[in-house]
Amino acid sequence: MNDEATRPPTVLVVDDDTTVVDVLDHNLTADEHTVLRAGNTEDALKLLRSAAPDAAVIDQVLPGASGLDLISAIRSATPEDPWSPSIPILMLSGRAAGYEAARAIERGADDYIRKPFHYPELLARLGAALRRSRGRRADEVLKVGEIAVDLNARRTFVGAKEVTLAGKEFALLATLARDPNRVHTKEELLRRVWGFRSAARTRTVDSHASRLRRKLATAGARSAYVINVWAVGYRLVSADA
Repeated sequence: MNDEATRPPTVLVVDDDTTVVDVLDHNLTADEHTVLRAGNTEDALKLLRSAAPDAAVIDQVLPGASGLDLISAIRSATPEDPWSPSIPILMLSGRAAGYEAARAIERGADDYIRKPFHYPELLARLGAALRRSRGRRADEVLKVGEIAVDLNARRTFVGAKEVTLAGKEFALLATLARDPNRVHTKEELLRRVWGFRSAARTRTVDSHASRLRRKLATAGARSAYVINVWAVGYRLVSADA
């Protein structure tokens, strides 16, 4: 059995309510987890860079940047960042509206738990997310046609040739490769890859998509990739691929 499967998981808990953090810290530690504590997004990012946790439990409402913004930052990790962009994330929220859960899932949360929560349920959901994550990490490579995207090693290949991508180029490719036939709107990509909180008039997506397409072609890609769907967004492969 490998070390990752046997060592206690490290869980980042982010909430400005110290009572909630104390409860989770006490109980998770008793259940053989290592707990990292943060009260805001800035401190959470520092811990992500220094400790690379296995999972995160994040409150939706935080001082400064929100929990949704933190999820976007985690999911758009660059090759220089030490944490995996696919770590399991559970979002906590005191908001009851149904669309809040949809917003969290859209940003990249794996699960959504309303406050006040029951700790045994949270523990069960966290354990399930960690098991799914460890199963994926055994071979977390997205393959689309000639392209292989290694999410753990942050490496990209066209056939046997490695392609050097900048951080946001890799994050854009990984996002498209997870659902290569679907059209990802520019607004969605700006949120997931760049962490924009609202729509903005910018050519950022287009310029990165153009560079990414050019690099894949230079590496020998025989098919067309990073397809522009006019006035909507991008998909990785054409509709009939």
